[in-house]
Amino acid sequence: MSRIGKRNINIPSNVKVALDKGVIKASGPLGELELPLRPEVTVELKGSSINVQRADESRSARSLHGLTRTLIDNMLKGVNEGFEKKLEIIGVGYKADIQGEVMNLSLGYSHPIKYPLPKGVKASVEKQTLITLKGPDKQLIGQVAADIRALRMPEPYKGKGIKYSNEVIRRKAGKAGKAAGGK
Repeated sequence: MSRIGKRNINIPSNVKVALDKGVIKASGPLGELELPLRPEVTVELKGSSINVQRADESRSARSLHGLTRTLIDNMLKGVNEGFEKKLEIIGVGYKADIQGEVMNLSLGYSHPIKYPLPKGVKASVEKQTLITLKGPDKQLIGQVAADIRALRMPEPYKGKGIKYSNEVIRRKAGKAGKAAGGK
């Protein structure tokens, strides 16, 4: 039995959960999310908790048991509290700003980059170099953060680029130059 999958999920008081034809829906103060369920797992609503069970002991059912429980738990946390990711921009002249639903990034290229924010993601920029992404969908927030980071990945010599706020960039030594006295 999956140690994660067998734990019950407590439903917060301000979140409504509905189970309908293989789709679980959660709505709360920050929005509404839904998750289609696979036939290898079954979900039971019992009062203020959710229980995830697997249909059989097949390999796919065992692997989906804990995953489904975690995805449902993340849905409930997302519509209640939300998730956030922070990105830092490092480099001379590198900056970001928000205009409506579009993020404008200056990252040392010959042109500014316009990144349209998907629906459900809110972004804010502090000091032109700190980007904060917020929203109810954990997977979407992580994907948007990864897409923005991929626009200018941090390089190992000076550390210029976009990095996660808790990321540590391993630095390399530059050229040592010519050895003294040799040809």
